[in-house]
Amino acid sequence: MTFKRVVLAIIILMAAFSRLLPHPPNFTPIMAMCLLGGVYFKNRQFAVVVPLLAMMVSDLVLGFHGTMIWVYSSIVVISLSASLLKPKMMNLGFASLGSSFFFFVVTNFGVWITSSFYPKTLMGLGACYTAGLPFLQNAMVGDLMYVGILFGVFELAKRSIPQVSTDAV
Repeated sequence: MTFKRVVLAIIILMAAFSRLLPHPPNFTPIMAMCLLGGVYFKNRQFAVVVPLLAMMVSDLVLGFHGTMIWVYSSIVVISLSASLLKPKMMNLGFASLGSSFFFFVVTNFGVWITSSFYPKTLMGLGACYTAGLPFLQNAMVGDLMYVGILFGVFELAKRSIPQVSTDAV
């Protein structure tokens, strides 16, 4: 494993551990972890496995729930999609917001389909999405912030540690 891979994995793992700190609901680094891994890990397996493992480690502490398949499936899709991105600010901003929205759509659908909170009708689905809007707002702000932090930390590492800027990923 190259030094660059190790640095990326550490950044993603540290971000996952930040989920254990007090924070507003859905104000987490999940999408940033997926985007960072997808953009910089050229090996698609690493791009998916590292964010998934980081999530699983933090979920061991936080606990698992019935909609984890929707959360983890979103991580896979977003991590793989991020491989198409160039790490430019505008791209990352749009990808961050798009990932937040994709995650919201998929996971809220998962809540609607698997829980008894909402009737299995279009009205029930609409109610589920409406109830989730405050979480979407927190997610979008958090994702933009964490994308800036994680990509910024990695860029700083590339400039400060020669092996990080020269290693293949």
